[in-house]
Amino acid sequence: MQTILRTAALRAARPSRAFVARPSAMPLYRTQLRTLVTKRYTTDHEAVIFDDATGVGIVSITDYAQSSLGDVVFVELPALGTEVGQGDQIGAVESVKAASDIYAPVSGSVEEINDTLSSEPGLLNKSPEEKGWLCKIKLSNPAEIEGLLTEEAYKAHCEA
Repeated sequence: MQTILRTAALRAARPSRAFVARPSAMPLYRTQLRTLVTKRYTTDHEAVIFDDATGVGIVSITDYAQSSLGDVVFVELPALGTEVGQGDQIGAVESVKAASDIYAPVSGSVEEINDTLSSEPGLLNKSPEEKGWLCKIKLSNPAEIEGLLTEEAYKAHCEA
């Protein structure tokens, strides 16, 4: 009983604290933009990662392509600002085994190229779809992405 009285006495002795909303406790209302990043493939073993927020696709060759080529010794890339159509040749890859053309998976304008590949063509073997990307294309027709192969369809194509 003494404990209850003591607790009540302590509560009565404390000054009343009114709830004050602190900035950290207030809800934040932000406009969040949703970005959709889509990765698609061609039957010629190119891949494109498309970001719908920027309208840019990052073009690379697939891991399957680099393993088929063997050790890459030379990479030819398109010039900046080049307008390309879907299926146009945009470069070439030479390896100790063979040479292969690179085709544009989408239509648009070449905005950036991976200059590192000129001095380190082996990046295509080490990291073909990440560090070994070829170029960035600003798509003129983003709907073309939907006509390319999904990962599952590409895997089925490679196994056929």
